[in-house]
Amino acid sequence: MALEKSTKQFALGIDIGATNTKYGLVNQRGEILEKGVLKTGGYPDVNDFIQAIYDKVDPIIEKYVDERVFAGIGVGAPNANYFKGTIENAPNLEWKGIVPFAELMEEKFDVSCKMTNDANAAAVGEMMYGAARGMKDFIMITLGTGVGSGIVCGGQLIYGHDGFAGELGHTIVKPNGRKHWATGSEGSLEAYASATGIAVTAKKMRAEFPESMLNDYKEGELNAKTVHDCALKGDLVAIEVLRYTGQRLGEALANFVMFSSPEAVLLFGGAVKAGDYLLKPARLHMERNLLPGFRGKVKLIVSELDEADAAILGASALVWA
Repeated sequence: MALEKSTKQFALGIDIGATNTKYGLVNQRGEILEKGVLKTGGYPDVNDFIQAIYDKVDPIIEKYVDERVFAGIGVGAPNANYFKGTIENAPNLEWKGIVPFAELMEEKFDVSCKMTNDANAAAVGEMMYGAARGMKDFIMITLGTGVGSGIVCGGQLIYGHDGFAGELGHTIVKPNGRKHWATGSEGSLEAYASATGIAVTAKKMRAEFPESMLNDYKEGELNAKTVHDCALKGDLVAIEVLRYTGQRLGEALANFVMFSSPEAVLLFGGAVKAGDYLLKPARLHMERNLLPGFRGKVKLIVSELDEADAAILGASALVWA
């Protein structure tokens, strides 16, 4: 019966990004039946945006409702509040203030809608479809343009009293350290371990070593990918950029591990493609900074979810979580 249920129901997963919004119909086995994308911008009125989603999605929903049950909608979005179903003061979206997004979606689609931020959605997706299957205690860290996180304890995602818990990317890992380009905080994990932070580190380090391949790139071309490319070619400065990034990440992970004692830390996002250049120092400095009782117990795992589809899968998983 479990197999029948998994194939006869489907959910709509939506990932709202600053530039693009991805959507897809997903069954309980994590198979994407249909997917697509539309621009997030250009809709100052959120109702127009929801109408645009409806226009895209309704025809494909109609293809499946005769033979499958439409179980609901899951949404991953910046500054999303799980408890209230709202997007609250998202700096990178056009809609200001508090937007009752889930309520508006339910009115439009006549089905239940759950939502949370993108990193929390990734954690739920990993627990249902990915490397965290069967785990009840783990931390998900997303290393993209920023650093997001989702904390699962006892099989439950930690939301806190107001729905915004789990912003590990904005914890301070180096007091009075690098100033964050958006928040103004000094020394946050995101300022060092995000793809943006890697580029900042690379620009600082290459200035001291004119012979580095990193100097072959213009200011706008230097990013986490080009740093990795240079490291693969043996550039010692690029290798040091990734080692330093891994060190900062590992030091932060030690704090997180001692906070919640997870079975594993899962890493996801473009920066993880640097592989052992980043992961070996991260593991080394995590273990080095742990109390003896925690050492050797926590796995550091790269996500199994396909990067292109992970946001859709994570959002859809909210429906069944």
